[in-house]
Amino acid sequence: MSFRNYKSKIDEGDTVILYLSNNLHAIEVKPEIKNKKGEMVENVYQTTFGALKVRNLIGVDYGSRVDLSKGWGHVLQPTPESWSLTLPHRTQIIYTPDISMIMLQLDLVPGSVVIEAGTGSGSLTHALIRRIRPHGHVYTFDFHDHRAKVAQEEFDDHGLAEFVTARHRDVLAEGFGDELSGKADAVFLDLPSPWSGIPHAVVAIKNEGGRFCSFSPCIEQVQRTCSALESHGFQDISTMEVLQTEIKVTKRTVPVRDLSFLRHKSSESPVDEKPNSEKSFVVGTWPTSTPGHTGYLTVATLPPTFIRKKCNQVQESSDQLKTIENGEKDKPNGAEEMSIDENQ
Repeated sequence: MSFRNYKSKIDEGDTVILYLSNNLHAIEVKPEIKNKKGEMVENVYQTTFGALKVRNLIGVDYGSRVDLSKGWGHVLQPTPESWSLTLPHRTQIIYTPDISMIMLQLDLVPGSVVIEAGTGSGSLTHALIRRIRPHGHVYTFDFHDHRAKVAQEEFDDHGLAEFVTARHRDVLAEGFGDELSGKADAVFLDLPSPWSGIPHAVVAIKNEGGRFCSFSPCIEQVQRTCSALESHGFQDISTMEVLQTEIKVTKRTVPVRDLSFLRHKSSESPVDEKPNSEKSFVVGTWPTSTPGHTGYLTVATLPPTFIRKKCNQVQESSDQLKTIENGEKDKPNGAEEMSIDENQ
């Protein structure tokens, strides 16, 4: 249960991160596992630095160095960030740069209730759980039945079951369910057509209002999503893309030309030019290549119910006024005079 609380020692059943020369491996601490024949055998984890007997990890301090048959590594406690780099991919996942921005934009705090549509491999779900604990809850949905079941089993194994509920549901067609109406502080959609889920998000968000975020790889999806958000009363609509650039600090040596001879140079007796010298500088260098695109995050705020009603009333009044004005413009000349004569 190493995901649930920070611990000092490794217990049987924990998931640990084995760090080997900038490579991370997730290992479930079980002394024995089943082989292909269904027989229970000793759990030996194979790496590029040799074999690791998993049984030997029980009782070891997190952060300790462990010996392998051809080298050594370190065992670390898992975090949502390290889990995102080691988890078994069931779908394309969202990584830490985008996850951190999603956490910020959704305004989540401990105790928040958040709905996620598109569980996938669960990388974002683990980060959401860490943010809303200990009194909040994450409701995550996936239209694929097997993925939803595997995700729930994974949360159970990590000791996070009380903070998350994974369900199989097509939320675009069926919504999030009546039991979640007016219960959510925030809604996140990672779906092919998030604009279709916006009406269901309005129903699920609390009467006090809340935040919305969607992740889309294509700008055409963003355009339709923004139009749907505006038509359903959302405000502060914006779209962003998170591109992380790492600047490396290095030391560089460059040649420097000595120009002091120019002070004494004359036409009658020219002074010989001095040779160049070298100087070292500490500089920041940009990467040779950067990722061209990750995905677009569209965020918006749903105001409280009374503000939405007031905005709707203003909009209805404006529409009625426009209808009256258009009707007066469409009247034929003399129509008003004819109605007066008839009354007389």
